[in-house]
Amino acid sequence: MSLVSLVGLVTLSLDDSLTRRLAALLVSFAVGSLLGDAFIHLIPETFARKTVTLWPSLLILAGMLLFFVVEKLLRHEHGLLHRYYHPGTNARPELAAVNLFGDAIHNFIDGLLIAASYLVSPALGLATTIAVLFHEIPQELGDFGILVHSGLGVRRAVLLNLASAGVALLGALAALLAGQVSRDTVTTVLVPITAGGFVYIAAADLIPELQHDRTGRGLLVQVSLIVLGMGTMGILAILE
Repeated sequence: MSLVSLVGLVTLSLDDSLTRRLAALLVSFAVGSLLGDAFIHLIPETFARKTVTLWPSLLILAGMLLFFVVEKLLRHEHGLLHRYYHPGTNARPELAAVNLFGDAIHNFIDGLLIAASYLVSPALGLATTIAVLFHEIPQELGDFGILVHSGLGVRRAVLLNLASAGVALLGALAALLAGQVSRDTVTTVLVPITAGGFVYIAAADLIPELQHDRTGRGLLVQVSLIVLGMGTMGILAILE
């Protein structure tokens, strides 16, 4: 499952300028897939079988606030990325970092859910694996586009994306050690926090990036790719 993150390797044969243009397009797709993932998959899962909606709602808002704080700390004058951040340039190291942070949490959840499903039965585990696999392909495409768009080289973007995807192994290990209790904890706490984080990344970081292209053609392309990302997540929800 983690090897799906290597999808960016297909761009190694392309020249740098073409890869950057492709990454800019994938940012639009990432907006749709992140929002689609949050509102079609994660948030409904958060409220499923919940009679009280206040606690899940607060956790979603807490996720948005958490990602805001993380990004602010990364961009702070004493933050980890301050030496690499230069206002006025196209480099966005804090965007890459906050996206990797959110993706790592998401992959941890995927690994945990897959392993927990296998604990129930091999058939359920296989079904969950296939569902997550098809869910991850568009997600990883969008993540790769974000990393390259933030200023990373293709090879570094691929390696960091793979490292983030590898967190799924930790989630699987946690599920095997903690069993059903771990899965319940993820559904209750980490899923809504991740949903809030994805909404924050899409709305606060990526959509403003799309506003730089003010052409009618750019608007049409961006809207089409956003709808494609949302539609992909919707189709996956139907197939699941």
